[in-house]
Amino acid sequence: MTHPIRKAVIPVAGLGTRMFPASKSIPKEMLTIVDRPIIEWIVDEAREAGIDQFIFITSRNKSAIEDHFDTNLELDQAFARKGNLRLLETLHDRLPAAGSMVFTRQQKPLGLGHAVWCARHVVGGEAFAVLLPDMVMSASPGCLAQMIAVYNERSGNIVATEMVPGSDVQNYGILDLKGSQEQISTIYGMIEKPDLARAPSRAAISGRYVLQPEIFDVLARQRPGAGGEIQLTDALTTLMQSQTFWAYRFEGRVYDCGSKLGYLMANFDMGLKNLEVGDAFRAAVTDMIDREGIDVNVVQSKPTRTFTQ
Repeated sequence: MTHPIRKAVIPVAGLGTRMFPASKSIPKEMLTIVDRPIIEWIVDEAREAGIDQFIFITSRNKSAIEDHFDTNLELDQAFARKGNLRLLETLHDRLPAAGSMVFTRQQKPLGLGHAVWCARHVVGGEAFAVLLPDMVMSASPGCLAQMIAVYNERSGNIVATEMVPGSDVQNYGILDLKGSQEQISTIYGMIEKPDLARAPSRAAISGRYVLQPEIFDVLARQRPGAGGEIQLTDALTTLMQSQTFWAYRFEGRVYDCGSKLGYLMANFDMGLKNLEVGDAFRAAVTDMIDREGIDVNVVQSKPTRTFTQ
């Protein structure tokens, strides 16, 4: 019998260099999709799946995330004074339960595996979820809820996956599924950001995991891998020798909001689905495409400055 998944680890310590200069002074997780910061979309997905404790792995200059999930007395007083009860109710409805959010520091950027390991004392001996905030899922029910349904049937470890073009495999952790095309497949191995010639498949890890607590023991011994960092995929490969891993091809779409294109596409998708502005947004986009002189295929009519490192 499996125990309920109650805890989620959310690593938010990264610099977000792919979104510079927007992320220079604002955590990338606080960039908005329609009317909510990215991190709130992630938390909402976890809440829908039954998560009631959130463990954020942070770093310097990430205090805005903690503030976002805290009471704002100035706004409370201002809305109450103006009689704006709708906004006041919205503030209170979005406030997490006391003690449900834990923030712990990753003092050095030693990789995703190290970030997950930083949560070991809070997670304890329970199976838990990991949600990467770069990846915003458009799915109903949410991706994590789908995964936990699979976990409740099969236990073990669950990794969400999506198929990517061959030209993109070097950007992801890639799974070895021994040719399986099933929605739920046994994972036989995984490799971090391989070139196409070494990729065992085009099934990419898409930023959601349900993991057994033994991963912390493996991470404690894990040597640095790609990029000189402690890679979560390396530790999962080791744990795979003694535990079952399932790949789950979830029903929905994933947007990599650590990239400019993924971020724009997430705003487009969520904007169209938004109950308040979706219809008006759809009409405006259609009008823009149809309007004389507008050609969506012309993307470099005027050069724009880009940030380079």
